[in-house]
Amino acid sequence: MKEKEIRKLLALPLAELIVKANKIRRKFAQDGVELCNILNAKSGTCSQDCKFCAQSAHHKTNAQAYPLKSKQEMLLAAKRAKEIGAERFDIVTSGDKLSEQDFSVIVEAIGEITQKIKIKMCASLGSMDDQKFSLLKKAGLTRYHHNLETSPRFFPKIVSTHTFADRLKTIKAAKRAGLEVCSGGIIGMGETMDDRIQMALILKKLKVDSVPLNILVPIAGTPLGKRSVLSPEEVIRTIAIFRIILKDKIIKIAAGRESVLKDFQALGFMAGANGMLIGGYLTIKGRSVQEDQKLVEQVKRLWKN
Repeated sequence: MKEKEIRKLLALPLAELIVKANKIRRKFAQDGVELCNILNAKSGTCSQDCKFCAQSAHHKTNAQAYPLKSKQEMLLAAKRAKEIGAERFDIVTSGDKLSEQDFSVIVEAIGEITQKIKIKMCASLGSMDDQKFSLLKKAGLTRYHHNLETSPRFFPKIVSTHTFADRLKTIKAAKRAGLEVCSGGIIGMGETMDDRIQMALILKKLKVDSVPLNILVPIAGTPLGKRSVLSPEEVIRTIAIFRIILKDKIIKIAAGRESVLKDFQALGFMAGANGMLIGGYLTIKGRSVQEDQKLVEQVKRLWKN
């Protein structure tokens, strides 16, 4: 589908756009809702200046800062993730690159979690080279998470300490290692709908496997701390456009789904989403597991109708 055709879809009434997106999800995407749980394994003091992030050392926020959690803490978190119904468990660390020592601990943890707990393993550890990706895959990692965040045009307005090309380089290295890739971004940072379309088209070209869509939750102390939040309608419309462009990929609604979509979360799944994060985010608390389990059951009932 060409960009002009995609832009024409934006003029459709929301209900009609949702129907189109849901038909594509039914035809191309996997059944069920993929549930992921993340562990903020190393928090704060990040050298990067991403304007949305509470963990950047460039901003003054109330985010916790702590060194890498122990291997045992990671195993316990993975066990809990499986208990609450997560299909995937993601170890996330702040910063652009890990120290050799921290990387070794995480590789060992991934190996033990894979063998003992038997949950699919993901990781979001910043920039990596081919050799490190090979070691992660050998340990049992199946998917690497590395967001594009936004379009190439808008990226320099959000981050100055690394480039969009740096992001692409890491994603391509993960693909070369034979890993699945989870990559998406954040909407509501001041970008246009064209920026979102560009990001979706690049993700399609990269053949990523999973696309998380975060909705900006303005955090006090960050440069985006006073931005107005998106309307539920604009979020739903964006989800639908991503589904139409990406067809068979997993599209996850992540941070911001509770506070922005509120009672319209199920509509996000009718508009094309088929995955979500449960159990909280990096610096933002999520809903209770019980509420999310009820949401999943509601979505399954809606999909059957």
